Amino acid sequence: MDKYDKLYEKWFDENNHFKPAINKQLDVNIDILKKLFADAGDIVQKEFYLRRIQGSIRIYVVYVDGLVDRGVIEDGILKPLLYEWRLTDGRDLMESILHRETHTVDIKKEPDFDKVLLGILKGDTAIFIQGYDQALIVSTKKYPLRSISENDTEGGLRGPRDSFNESFRFSTALIRRRIRDPKLKCEQGTIGQRSKTDYGIMYIKDLAEPELVKKIKEKLNAYDIDGIFDSGMAEHLMEDNWYSVFPMFQATTRPDKVASGILEGRVAVVFDNSPEVVLAPCNFNMLLQASDDYYNRWAVGTFARLIRYVAALIAITLPGFYIAATMFHSEILPTKLLYAIASARSMVTFPIVVEMLIMEFLFELLREAGIRLPGPLGNTIGIVGGLIVGQSAVEAGIVSTIVVIVVALSAIASFAIPNEEFVSVYRLMKFFIIITSATLGLFGFMLGLLVIAIHLSELKSFGVPYMTPAVAGDGERAWANGDFIFRAPIKTMRKRPFWTNYKNRDRLKERD
Repeated sequence: MDKYDKLYEKWFDENNHFKPAINKQLDVNIDILKKLFADAGDIVQKEFYLRRIQGSIRIYVVYVDGLVDRGVIEDGILKPLLYEWRLTDGRDLMESILHRETHTVDIKKEPDFDKVLLGILKGDTAIFIQGYDQALIVSTKKYPLRSISENDTEGGLRGPRDSFNESFRFSTALIRRRIRDPKLKCEQGTIGQRSKTDYGIMYIKDLAEPELVKKIKEKLNAYDIDGIFDSGMAEHLMEDNWYSVFPMFQATTRPDKVASGILEGRVAVVFDNSPEVVLAPCNFNMLLQASDDYYNRWAVGTFARLIRYVAALIAITLPGFYIAATMFHSEILPTKLLYAIASARSMVTFPIVVEMLIMEFLFELLREAGIRLPGPLGNTIGIVGGLIVGQSAVEAGIVSTIVVIVVALSAIASFAIPNEEFVSVYRLMKFFIIITSATLGLFGFMLGLLVIAIHLSELKSFGVPYMTPAVAGDGERAWANGDFIFRAPIKTMRKRPFWTNYKNRDRLKERD
């Protein structure tokens, strides 16, 4: 056991919490900090002397270079203390600094050494003073961040263009900007024994069910994990149906979508370092909705949503249906179409199912390559690669033109689904339907769809049926908000969804 192992065994408990307390002797605190941050070149530690009428007093300042606003430290803290002020006898030094002398608002006393260390590592500045068993924590965070940019993953023709970024506080501010209600709460905490990732649970007090908020808190605190670096990792810890491929949360980078969800009584969870905010509860219908649906006329929104439902059906069923029809039930196809398929396959050496799997695999390979490569190059690979590979495969007799058309149609249909996480599920389910169709024909095709439907009907997201409002028990209550395939006019959407607090179901009233 080396000196570092002994140090951590002595100073940290099994939960990685710092055990020693802040000492009134400044030298003891300095010794601990220097040993603790040994070999950490980005930790700035500096001792200063404050002038007094009689003598001087020592202070020790600690912060992480690169995570702080040095202008705030120098102009708001050090300059007033070192050059503009003399402490007179009879005044408490810490209280004077806290309430009179520093040029910053966000400053507080902290007696817990563990919280002081956490504050330093988050970008705050700690000030230790000789003779005090508390430290001053000054908020000086200034993280290296990309600016708030246009949303490039959930685009639309109408509506706001801003999107979340990796800053926890920027994300909460974008939500608060849209909901200016004092009942909007943001309960903050940290998750991850070593990453100490900040998170915030945002909800409106009188709209969200208290049981829902309580359950989300319990889920977040149910596990100890080294680190959480994206909201997707936290989703996996919070979900009950971990075995299901279908997402139990709605992840989005659009602040307007999160604000809309909160006004429906849902709960948003914001994570630091993640540009996606997750909403719960979630159902199948929500993952096929887009913000444009509510900004356009009700007829246009309904038509667009209907297209998405049809596209979702095509994306998962078209390849499997083609295999079942051509391999087992060719009599259901029109004669001319059957002749066209036979003619296209006359030079193909592989069976239909192998031909389909080859083409699907090639398309998935191109999609993955397009994602990993830089933007312009990725687009080129996707378009040119698809054309070249598809045409070459047809000319080589590996696949037929009909299969290329089927794979392309199913891929285009999947692009109409607005939630990227949901698109990935459809890609998996498509292969499941292909296998069942290739094994049992149309019977296997229908059996595969039935298995998926049964699985969806038994799923729940925090007590809300996943197929709401299609399977919600109380039909009148589930359909009251008029927001399914048919998007009702805004004037008629007078009720919030049934998972909202029952005392506040009305969201639209006519003024007297």
